[in-house]
Amino acid sequence: MTAPQISQPWLYALAGVLGLAGCGAADDPNRALTASTANPQAAPSVSSKVITIPFHAANFVTRKDNLYFPLHPGTRYTYRSEFKKEGPELNVVNVTHQTKTILGVSAIVVHDQVFIEDGSLSEDTFDWFAPDKDGNVWYLGEDTKTFDHGKFLTDEGSWEAGKNGAKAGIIMLADPHVGDIVQQENSPGVVEDMGKVIRLTETVTVPFGTFTNCLETTEWTPIEPGDRSHKFYAPGIGNVLEVAPRQGGERDELIDLK
Repeated sequence: MTAPQISQPWLYALAGVLGLAGCGAADDPNRALTASTANPQAAPSVSSKVITIPFHAANFVTRKDNLYFPLHPGTRYTYRSEFKKEGPELNVVNVTHQTKTILGVSAIVVHDQVFIEDGSLSEDTFDWFAPDKDGNVWYLGEDTKTFDHGKFLTDEGSWEAGKNGAKAGIIMLADPHVGDIVQQENSPGVVEDMGKVIRLTETVTVPFGTFTNCLETTEWTPIEPGDRSHKFYAPGIGNVLEVAPRQGGERDELIDLK
């Protein structure tokens, strides 16, 4: 499988495509990043509350929009990943029309692919998400594979709720509040990602535009102590930026949305 070569001018030419009225984009696309976006370590301390919601298959629906995590089949997000010590990567995320039944729930299949600078496939993942009737978005697992210039390396990190002790997690609450903590991925010894809401009013600038009233989370896993990332979700759009200062300065920015 191949992808276009990652070209710096091609990527940033997309910054001029800003037809985002009503989607949280600010008037000035050149506005500077806020302090917390530029330096997530400066995020203030907030009180914490772990949110637990019982999982019942009967509570799930075919379609229920979440403000920060919309799942509209046919949507394609394109991100550019920057590393301090490594070359850039291109991350293409497609919300497909496919579904997968897990624990009696019809989950939406999201295809997530990562390509390195020469265009070869680095990661190929199928994620499974499902909204409940209240608008919470659940994470039911993933089938992930890692490659080295197209050569398969491992499927480590794959999991499915209901198998080998894995349970469904929550990737986004319907009504998040600052300090809320959720278990996003829950497969003991495989993935145990946690997420905490830090802010609800961030302004974020990425090549695709400037977005206001973004939700900021900090995410970590006890499996890899010390690793931590900050993600920013724009209303009506979804994830627009991820910053991981401790993981080599990784920065994933939204460059295109169709």
